[in-house]
Amino acid sequence: MTGAAPFHADLAEGPEGGHAVWLRTHDGVRIRLGIWPAGPKGRVLIFPGRTEYIEKYGRVAQDLAQAGYGSVAVDWRGQGLADRLTPDPMLGHVGRFSDYQHDVAAVLAHLDAAEPGMPRFLLAHSMGGCIGLRALVDGRIAPRAAAFSAPMWGIRFSPGMRQIARLMSGAARLTGRGQQYTPSTRSESHILATPFADNFLTGDEAAYAWMQAHLHKVPALGLGGPGLHWLGLAIAEGRALEGAPLPDLPVLCLLGSRESIVDPAAIHRLAARWPSARLQMLNGAAHELLMEQKALRDAALQSVLDLFDSAA
Repeated sequence: MTGAAPFHADLAEGPEGGHAVWLRTHDGVRIRLGIWPAGPKGRVLIFPGRTEYIEKYGRVAQDLAQAGYGSVAVDWRGQGLADRLTPDPMLGHVGRFSDYQHDVAAVLAHLDAAEPGMPRFLLAHSMGGCIGLRALVDGRIAPRAAAFSAPMWGIRFSPGMRQIARLMSGAARLTGRGQQYTPSTRSESHILATPFADNFLTGDEAAYAWMQAHLHKVPALGLGGPGLHWLGLAIAEGRALEGAPLPDLPVLCLLGSRESIVDPAAIHRLAARWPSARLQMLNGAAHELLMEQKALRDAALQSVLDLFDSAA
């Protein structure tokens, strides 16, 4: 199923002609796909992170368009304007982590029908990096190149907390409490609940205010903390990907020195065993590498464009 979906062009600040459509996945979930006009070099598939939404990548799409690339971005199930899967719409939850691959399949089916033969590239951030890597490993997508921004190939925990988190999430699922928020998180969006000085996403105050303005204007785009069930699934998927066979294509992994959400060690380990991958560290950058201070953002974006141009 496809049909016109709401799209907040004023918030996105993306290329002219941007719009959104509804897609229905194989298992019956309605997701939203944001589409900006195709470019002469091909189409970039933007896989956002957890809590994110199409409009947040409008500025990135604008930069890609100026470099000759069209973009699409997806609202994953359970976030953005896609179907929320629990009575509490602010809870991050999926039944199985592999369910995200149904979303990937729906996006690809739509693009295959709309623009067959279009060269494709992958730009995946955080949780989108985990979903994107699984799609690559399983052969679901075959882009010419893939760029990963702070990919969630593991979740960062304080020493001793990883096993506790795994046990806690397992116990919650067994006792029917998997839809409880993980400790230290809540139903309110982190971006709205946290002042800039205490945030761990970006060092760019203007970019942070821009993201806050999105959620003030369209509260339905917001998402709170993850449930314990989701946490257990995410930990298990990261462990599974650590030993997965890796495809041979040009790959860039971007990681900030101030990363505090995903596990830097997991990224280093996976990049080290991926012969075609290059890991680039950005000194002073936090988690949102493409929404960081201008010099850091420009460096990250230029590396992505260099990768794509070399593959195109």
